[in-house]
Amino acid sequence: MTGTLEGKVALVTGGASGIGAACARRFVDQGCQVMIADRSADQARALAAELGPAAAWVEVNVADLDSATAMVDAVVGAFGGLDIAVNNAGIGSNSSDFVADLDPAIWHRVLSVNLDGVFHCLRAEIPAMQRRGGGAVVNVASIMGTVGNIGSSAYVTSKHAVVGLTKAAALEYADQGIRINSVGPGYIATPLLSNRDEEQRRALADKHPIGRLGEPEEVVAVIEFLASPAASFVTGSYYIVDGGYTAR
Repeated sequence: MTGTLEGKVALVTGGASGIGAACARRFVDQGCQVMIADRSADQARALAAELGPAAAWVEVNVADLDSATAMVDAVVGAFGGLDIAVNNAGIGSNSSDFVADLDPAIWHRVLSVNLDGVFHCLRAEIPAMQRRGGGAVVNVASIMGTVGNIGSSAYVTSKHAVVGLTKAAALEYADQGIRINSVGPGYIATPLLSNRDEEQRRALADKHPIGRLGEPEEVVAVIEFLASPAASFVTGSYYIVDGGYTAR
């Protein structure tokens, strides 16, 4: 699909590392101007410098509506508009407590980033795309948007909700040329797994019939498709990229 995104303006949240960074690199390679948005200003700045004049960066806390709005204003100010948005920013819970024992503060923190954050981004991104006459949004959910997982109630809830929000928003804006889809990665070799030892990583890999963890670029290939004209008849969909995890 070389060149299918030529001349587009893209925004990637959580864009400084993992899937987000791989996405920013791919988009620049495909001829996009890319805004790298992340809570880590240092990482975002460094990646933008690496990618050159087609990339810029902005610090954002997607859990805060004003911050998400300012982020989109920064994209428009830097590049003149917005055509593609990848809402990738998210966190884990760092807790394996069952529901009755889960700290409500953890519950609210996970939902504020993983769900409210996507809502805040959509709320800011859609008007910018309307001014361009259309656009494409890809929300990064998870395999936990379709299955459950013991000790992960906050995360599972947030990702199920992102899939539902994607479908509802896609219906609302389909007649305006704005396509909204989501992807559901399996366990991917990103910094989110950096706290797992080798045995734990092997156990996660074994959950996938393919027999390994996914690579960020494998998820980005699907994101690129959904953002491109090749997916012009695709909206409201949820693409699972999981090495067979959910096919069992």
